[in-house]
Amino acid sequence: MDLNVSPLPEDDEEYCENHFGEDVPRNDNIETAVQTMRREREERRDRIKRDPIDERPMRVTRPLERDEGPVLKKFKTERNRLPPGWLDCPNFGHEVGFIIPSKVPLDESFNDCVGPGKRYSFRQVVHLLRVKTFKIGMIVDLTNTDRYYSSSDFKKEGLKYLKIRCQGRDSVPDNESVNIFVFEVAQFIFNQSERQPRKYVFVHCTHGHNRTGYMIVHYLMRTQQASSVTEAIERFAKARPPGIYKQDYIDALYAFYHETRSDLVVCPDTPEWKRSSDFDLNGEALPEDDDGVPYASTNEKPENVVRLTNDDVLGDKVPDQQEYQLQRFCCEILKTVGRGTVQFPGSHPVSLDRDNLQLLRQRYYYATWKADGTRYMLLLCPDGAYLVDRSFKFRRVQMRFPCKNMTDLHQYTLLDGEMIIDTISSERQERRYLIYDLIAINRVSLAERPFHERWKLIEKEVVEPRNLERRSMDLNGKPYRYDLEPFRVRRKDFWLLSTVGKLLKEFIPNLSHEADGLVFQGWDDPYVPRTHQGLLKWKYPEMNSVDFLFEIGEDGAENLCLYDRGKKRLMDNNRVKFGDGIDPSAYAGKIVECSFDSEENMWVCMRVRTDKTTPNEFNTYRKVMKSITDNITEEVLLNEIGEIIRLPMYADRIQSDSRAMKKGKQPAQRKM
Repeated sequence: MDLNVSPLPEDDEEYCENHFGEDVPRNDNIETAVQTMRREREERRDRIKRDPIDERPMRVTRPLERDEGPVLKKFKTERNRLPPGWLDCPNFGHEVGFIIPSKVPLDESFNDCVGPGKRYSFRQVVHLLRVKTFKIGMIVDLTNTDRYYSSSDFKKEGLKYLKIRCQGRDSVPDNESVNIFVFEVAQFIFNQSERQPRKYVFVHCTHGHNRTGYMIVHYLMRTQQASSVTEAIERFAKARPPGIYKQDYIDALYAFYHETRSDLVVCPDTPEWKRSSDFDLNGEALPEDDDGVPYASTNEKPENVVRLTNDDVLGDKVPDQQEYQLQRFCCEILKTVGRGTVQFPGSHPVSLDRDNLQLLRQRYYYATWKADGTRYMLLLCPDGAYLVDRSFKFRRVQMRFPCKNMTDLHQYTLLDGEMIIDTISSERQERRYLIYDLIAINRVSLAERPFHERWKLIEKEVVEPRNLERRSMDLNGKPYRYDLEPFRVRRKDFWLLSTVGKLLKEFIPNLSHEADGLVFQGWDDPYVPRTHQGLLKWKYPEMNSVDFLFEIGEDGAENLCLYDRGKKRLMDNNRVKFGDGIDPSAYAGKIVECSFDSEENMWVCMRVRTDKTTPNEFNTYRKVMKSITDNITEEVLLNEIGEIIRLPMYADRIQSDSRAMKKGKQPAQRKM
């Protein structure tokens, strides 16, 4: 079947066929209307190249009718202008992953511009696909305009319609639009009832090749229907020849998925139907479709290297519905559903003071350094990884996390950790995610298991499989490049309490990133969501801090605010100072982290917390102030720990754990 031939003739088509059949003698040598247009266009182009500009005949336009002004006339012309190359572009391709790629259907307002046999409306789309036993259930429109048809009738037909505006031209769809496309299409396809006939997704841009292909390749990659970008591109090209024919789009796909493009992968030539439409009937260059704006090539490299900071926004926003589903999973796995408002469920330490210091004598603790980075949980899924910030917002990052069987990818594995920036040299930085806890693995909660078991599994289940796959890919020449991922991953180390002195005096000073204290972790503790009274943090006295909301009142007063049970609380008699030459109004409405200057009895702004949208709770403020008042210095802390490790509970386990570590084994579990 010729997909460009309408199976259902319009009324005016039928009239024309009957009329010409009776009155016009048949002549097989008469050229078609399209052939005439092409011949005349070529003649005009040759004449334009041959004749000097001054000798070209002037075109005289007809006088305007009384009811038609220049603005209205231009609107009509632009509104009904055919997309360049649309007439000869094939209508739609073969199904790929339950998706049907197509050029944009045009409604009846374009009938005057489209000759008989070339019309392609949604009525004809439905009929053509029904002949091929395809039933459409969802339409995804990727054009950057609303002029081609009205979507108001789709709801009446029970069809789901999704509009994602993509500019076209040389501008690839942005990552947020890709996330919306993949999520919505996957939800529609995978949530269909097996008892009902399969419904397909009809996807179109203007011609159904570049933007449509770009989105479908992303979908195939994230749903594991293609093992590489090359395979996904080839599958789309077979379904919709010649496939994606813009080099920028192909390069962007390889760059996004951190894959090296083989020299055997060649960008197809621009189709003839697109090349022949570069000029209109007057020999003038046609504007590009969808009124896009020029786009900088993805191959261009910035001249200056940008310095990494903790305030950098990582990853891409996900659709609200997807974010809700991911939030729901985290809350269910940690059993925080129904516990007040939805909020970040990660475990929060409390400041060390002379009261909770006694916990070190009652329970067995290990210690680690407190990195001055950004707190994130990390959710590993087959379609990518999701950073979860303290505002409980999710952003997708393109990374691979294979399971230890080296075949599957992690499915809903939840990690906890912090993002730091290692300064390797004055010209080189590396972003690294330090994992210090494993909460769930492949949808199975580990929260109730003791910390030392969870910590041990981080290496076996997450870090080692990545390292093994990376080495294997390097040896076998696989296209994926781990070194192009947005950050590196490693497990954070914990040390026996007896080594805290070396940790403070030797390890922390030699770190390649900032650290502001220590964290004491109960070795046998379960994972406790939100505030964990047994998880202790000690900061250098001058670095104890509180996160305030800074505001400027109507009277010009500078105010520091906290939250008290979710409500804003003004902290009277608390003053803050900023650096020299800084205008405080620039900080109004922002969360500022402040340390306390005991000599001047006021707070000092250290930085703006771009990763937070709310200040500390008043209860946190009280604990920090108690820690400041107690003034547990490094000397006091080391003296206390020196006494603690001589307790029988510590002496025996430290000796046992030390022997196990020397043999490369996990420290012995405590008998409960």
